[in-house]
Amino acid sequence: MNSAAGLLAKCEAANGQVATAQVADVVAIACPPEAYAHNRVLVIVPDGTRTAPIGLVFKALHAHLGGVTEKLDVLIALGTHQPMSEAAICRRLEISPEERAGTYRQVAFHNHAWDQAAALREIGSIPAAEIGQLTGGLFAMDVPVEINRLVLEYDHIIIVGPVFPHEVVGFSGGNKYLFPGVSGPRILNFFHWLGAVVTNPMIIGNKWTPVRRVVDRAGAMVPTPKLCFCLVAEGAALAGIYAGTPESAWDAASELSRRLHITYMKQAFQTILSCAPAMYDELWTGGKCMYKLEPVLADGGELIIYAPHISEVCVTHGPALMEVGYHCRDYFLKQWDRFKNYPWGVLAHSTHVYGLGTYENGVETPRARVTLATGIPEAVCRKINLGYRDPKSIRQEDFANRKEQGVLLVPKAGEMLYRLKNPPSWAGEADPSTR
Repeated sequence: MNSAAGLLAKCEAANGQVATAQVADVVAIACPPEAYAHNRVLVIVPDGTRTAPIGLVFKALHAHLGGVTEKLDVLIALGTHQPMSEAAICRRLEISPEERAGTYRQVAFHNHAWDQAAALREIGSIPAAEIGQLTGGLFAMDVPVEINRLVLEYDHIIIVGPVFPHEVVGFSGGNKYLFPGVSGPRILNFFHWLGAVVTNPMIIGNKWTPVRRVVDRAGAMVPTPKLCFCLVAEGAALAGIYAGTPESAWDAASELSRRLHITYMKQAFQTILSCAPAMYDELWTGGKCMYKLEPVLADGGELIIYAPHISEVCVTHGPALMEVGYHCRDYFLKQWDRFKNYPWGVLAHSTHVYGLGTYENGVETPRARVTLATGIPEAVCRKINLGYRDPKSIRQEDFANRKEQGVLLVPKAGEMLYRLKNPPSWAGEADPSTR
């Protein structure tokens, strides 16, 4: 169960899934009670937009440490997502109302408040010269680093979250649950735009990206001792759990995620029906249905985000997105004076959903089209520069079993990354097995 330096414990499913008892063993090795006795411990977990058995690990932590710590509380790493209700947090932690009122009654639940200055503390700044090194010369600017003040008010931080291919950082997990999970807007906006400038296909599913280097650099500035449990899910099952520093646990978990969460295809597809699960309740998160499939969308093709349940572009950033719309990266870069004062995270999201394209002589040309078949009205779709289809006109079965015809159906999109075995230069890495 023990592993390399920095990694305290791990367990990978040899057959099936990691069992509850094995999770408890990893927790016991990584969290000696004497190290946490009479201390205040803050457990940081993602919101409901990530698939993973978070409750399994939280319950093991509470059973192991709840009796020795002064406090064992939970902070939801929302980034800029909407706050979760008490009931939703209970569902995230897989505890019943009765358990909440009993076993877990002393646990305080906190939502991250990224836009409330009183909830944040600045812990330093990454200077322009270092940003230049970390980004390979793409940017040279001072980046202030703010984090939720609770992180500084507890004696220990325990991060629990899954690792998947990710459009902004390469693979999620590790220090990403601090930045942007519980960070302030300035560093959040900076590295989201950094990822957009590099482009989604060149970032997603790659480990050592400029954004990961910035995130880890910010993580190193957090003075509170940190332990991280990185989880790799395969469907509803837990395929691996890794405990250690945020860097070491993420490093190990991302290797398993690379093996489990990337599907290599022989050809690109002219039509993709990308079906959003219910956990994506607005386009801000439902856009993942594009991010994970852009690398296999053919030039001139159409990707349809099918999500009848989504009726909102974004509660938090909707007004800005209605002004800006969805565009390719160069649309913004070549008109930077016009757009530079909008939140850079909004611009990044816009480019990620729209995909690659060009902007020449005032004309924007997408590489491929993105169409919404959602509850968002047609007029809004047109206003924000995306296509529209009536979701009632879509039958999933019409898209099934047609790969040879250039049609791909993805019934649950957003977490599994699709890549080409032999990609074009803009589409990231080739299948390692073909090397």
